[in-house]
Amino acid sequence: MSRSASVERTTKETDIRAELRIPSSGNIEIDTGVPFLDHILTSLSFHGNIGMTIRASGDLDVDPHHLVEDVGLVIGEALTKIRSEGDAIRRFGYCVVPMDDALSEITVDVGGRPYLVYRAEYPQPRIGSFDTALIREFLSGLTQRGLMNLHAQCRYGLNSHHMAEALFKALGMALGAAYQRTDGPVRSTKGTL
Repeated sequence: MSRSASVERTTKETDIRAELRIPSSGNIEIDTGVPFLDHILTSLSFHGNIGMTIRASGDLDVDPHHLVEDVGLVIGEALTKIRSEGDAIRRFGYCVVPMDDALSEITVDVGGRPYLVYRAEYPQPRIGSFDTALIREFLSGLTQRGLMNLHAQCRYGLNSHHMAEALFKALGMALGAAYQRTDGPVRSTKGTL
């Protein structure tokens, strides 16, 4: 049985609506107005078996920064809502993904303690028109509102696109594993997450 959550966020800078379903019913509809963000979120959703419907608009004429960060906040908040349903989940997820010349790694604990460690040295500062610095902004928003401890690392690569895409595939797979239901008690010695 799928668990789902919907979140809406409207500010003077962005308007975002998102629905997540874990596990996915196969539906992925992502339209943020930022093509590379759509691409890597589609990879996250598909490889993590996390259904996503995201509609976002914002002040892209200024810079995509606000929209990218706010999409991370909204997805994180939806994941927190799903976690708060009270089902016991695996809590931890880990994945390493290669993509041609690149190798990227994600380790996550969705136990309620937000902290981001992010290491990446992209050889090209832009992927098409997408500034690679925005990946940190997305991950920061996701971590804060998702109440997760996230360690994200692009170990190496020659192509920034390959590095980022491998990172988001790994992120999807690690989150998909962490949010899997499990039998038994909550995965915490405290008895609660």
